[in-house]
Amino acid sequence: MIKYDPSFSKKETILSVTQSREPDFKNLIKILNHERPNRPTLFEFFMNDELYKDIVPNEHIHQHNFHERCLYLTKVFRRLGYDYVNISPHWDFHFPTGNHHHLESLSLNEQSMIEDDASFRNYPWPDANTIDYSYLTVLGESIPKGMKAIVYSPGGVLEITTALVGYDRMCFMLFDNPKLLQAIVDKIGSILYDYYQNCLAYDVVGACIVNDDWGFVTQTMISPNDIRQYILPWHKKFVALTHAKGRKAIMHSCGNLWGVMDDIIHDIQFDGKHSYEDNITPVEASYKKLQGSIAVLGGIDMDFICRKTPQMVYERSRKMLELSHEKGGYALGTGNSVPSYVPKENYYAMIAAALMD
Repeated sequence: MIKYDPSFSKKETILSVTQSREPDFKNLIKILNHERPNRPTLFEFFMNDELYKDIVPNEHIHQHNFHERCLYLTKVFRRLGYDYVNISPHWDFHFPTGNHHHLESLSLNEQSMIEDDASFRNYPWPDANTIDYSYLTVLGESIPKGMKAIVYSPGGVLEITTALVGYDRMCFMLFDNPKLLQAIVDKIGSILYDYYQNCLAYDVVGACIVNDDWGFVTQTMISPNDIRQYILPWHKKFVALTHAKGRKAIMHSCGNLWGVMDDIIHDIQFDGKHSYEDNITPVEASYKKLQGSIAVLGGIDMDFICRKTPQMVYERSRKMLELSHEKGGYALGTGNSVPSYVPKENYYAMIAAALMD
């Protein structure tokens, strides 16, 4: 293992290394095929604007120009050593709290927009077929050689259902009005299916993230059988669509999913699983269980990366890369994402473990 140097936690060191590091999306493809990449490879769901500005400063991006935003993010991901850029959707479902995905905290019962058949009919459902996807054309014409885009949705089937109905009401609906719950789930699923189908029409898209939080720390949010009945069928459709287009499908979900992990691997057939937490199962143990069945992405625990020293973050990251070196199927990253409260020096120390190879 390359011994830790304090300079590894500095932005300048990272940028000096990545300047000559050519992106190659094939490394991530190898990982998703449970193979060894040609070099240690990074994976992250998303970072934050403070970090982005630290990497690509003094570049004015018009708030409502999504084309510029995508090109800006591509520069950031390229300079940080990623082989892809993650592109978030620029549309959403309607919530009374507005852009609830960016709120610092939100109760699972904050929303209650659909309570009965009438509110289901009257809800302003978005239409993924009317969205302007020209940003993917622009990105395809501008993205650096070797990079691809990975797209994700404004939420998943269970996540959006919970947001629109409210968690408590959804649990009651499982017993009191399962027909309505099925109608809500199917409506959300059909909208997301159209979105992924439209994105996959563009060659620049190399993979899809199906992001849908299914669990708490101790168990799934609804029973495994209910997930199999309501949620899993749409995930199978998303993955089958992605595979039919010759691309890879990555699951992002927080929580304890061990009760449905066999379904994720064998029934839905996701290529990779993202989001791990030490309080559930540390990524090292998860990798030993899952290696050869599904790619393990990220996993350096969020609490760990926030509280520990840069050296400790670097050393754990290097050990994780060494653990997976022979058998492959692993990309380095955080357990979930890089919000603004993650110390930048700790984030840089983590990715240095892959870059200082």
